[in-house]
Amino acid sequence: MGLGTAVGLWGACNLLKQPYPAIAKTLFPVPIPKTQPKWKPLMCCLSRRELNLSIVSLLLAAALPNTVFKVIAQEQEQLQRYTDSVEGFTLLRPSSWIKVDKGGATVLFEEENRGVNNVGVVVSPVRLENLKQFGSPQSVADKIIQAEKRKESTKDVGLIGARERSGQGALQVYEFEYIVDSTRGGLKRIFSAAFVNSKKLYLLNIAHADKPESPLDSHTRTMLERVLHSFDAVPLT
Repeated sequence: MGLGTAVGLWGACNLLKQPYPAIAKTLFPVPIPKTQPKWKPLMCCLSRRELNLSIVSLLLAAALPNTVFKVIAQEQEQLQRYTDSVEGFTLLRPSSWIKVDKGGATVLFEEENRGVNNVGVVVSPVRLENLKQFGSPQSVADKIIQAEKRKESTKDVGLIGARERSGQGALQVYEFEYIVDSTRGGLKRIFSAAFVNSKKLYLLNIAHADKPESPLDSHTRTMLERVLHSFDAVPLT
């Protein structure tokens, strides 16, 4: 099965206190007066503005770690691990998105009432042993773009990037990002990933609306990128 056919299926530490060196001796002795001067305590005065700024800084320093932890916790709550031990793949998926049945898809999750936003996986048998036999990430990306252009619904498509990463057991995984404008759903951002394992081609396709009037926000993009990077193989059962 060729890639074109398969494609068609488819984010206060304590400071260390260092001791100061003591002076061992005085190089130039100074006569000690009989009457020692009386030292007055040093008074340090802060203006109201300086005091307020200091208090605000302390409050922000104390609150910042909690804010970071809350953001991380919220992102973790939004994603849920999905594993198909029969087909041999795993990924994170948005926990609020619902699983739907669709011909040709091994599994498909859609945002409720917004089917244009979805995460789908297609698993197909191939004769190849590894992904490199398909070509480099760039050459595979070019084939994906050409396959998109051949669709009647496609008005325009543009590649943003292609890269390679290592999966489970040094498995080759290709990742792609591109923009497609079609008569079905308008302008969309697509994140894709692919790998070959046990003579099966695994394709992940993540689609999300990215229109000029409502562009993809950074929080959603980060979430979708986490889904993309989580796509990997698992041992077959």
